[in-house]
Amino acid sequence: MEAPLEYAIGIDIGGTNTKFGIVNHRGEISHRGEISSTNHTEVEDFITELYENLKPAIKEIGGEELIKGIGVGAPNGNYYNGNIEFAPNLQWKGVIPLAKLIHKKFKIACILTNDANAAAVGEMMYGAARGMKDFIMITLGTGVGSGIIANGQLILGHDGFAGELGHTIIRPGGRLHKGTGMKGSLETYASATGIAATANEMLEKNPKENSLLRKLPAKKIDSKAVFEAAVKGDKIAKEVFKFTGRILGEALANFVMFSSPEAIILFGGVCKAGDMLMKPVKKHMEKNLLPIFQNKIKLLFSELKESDAAILGASALVWEKK
Repeated sequence: MEAPLEYAIGIDIGGTNTKFGIVNHRGEISHRGEISSTNHTEVEDFITELYENLKPAIKEIGGEELIKGIGVGAPNGNYYNGNIEFAPNLQWKGVIPLAKLIHKKFKIACILTNDANAAAVGEMMYGAARGMKDFIMITLGTGVGSGIIANGQLILGHDGFAGELGHTIIRPGGRLHKGTGMKGSLETYASATGIAATANEMLEKNPKENSLLRKLPAKKIDSKAVFEAAVKGDKIAKEVFKFTGRILGEALANFVMFSSPEAIILFGGVCKAGDMLMKPVKKHMEKNLLPIFQNKIKLLFSELKESDAAILGASALVWEKK
């Protein structure tokens, strides 16, 4: 007689929405769901809504005893103490003991880490990094996140917050990052937000250059609009991706020389640009590497479905812990 399947719950808390699902050992997701992250000013009420949404699904798979744990990916999530600490894009301010609160409500062990770390663990278990012990995951969305795996272990640092590569300064005195007050961080250039800012800057600097982007008001120019214009051959839009790729490539060269990864895996909405982004990234990464690192590092796109990645990454924390 076959042993019953074991499951993990994966929860991804974003600034707007929280996604969740029940995942088996093979990375198959059942009972997906989503709730708003902004409906409750008290975090306890948010956890109650999460519980009410998951309760029928837990019953359907055979009860809590088949669930080996709950994994949560969240902004500023600290793996060591299970707290969300001063997350700028969540409405619950200060230090939130999220793992303890979830454990208290669900009566199931809970592990928390930041969202990009969760994505890296998910990629190692289910995606392009299967079998790898050294790689860097870079998430390119509204912001730039990262998770670093070295010698088969997630790099957490002494306080649980290692791996903030998106906030490394790659253009000293450059663009202002409104959330941190820092100037010239990678996130201000290589994120979807950064791409939109670059497009607006280039339109302003080249007033005589025709561009499809001029048909849009500045606030409506986003990375998707820039990509669509570039596909149609728009000169300024193509330049935006060359510039973005150059900055990201230079930053990745620094990251390679720090941890000598087998691969760098890119994930997130910005990756939809494909070769338009990847070619300049590769060119400028290789150009800025010492010879001992050149032509050794694989540059890959994530193999996880964007809609599933956050849930898989969070649930993978449970299996990794076992």
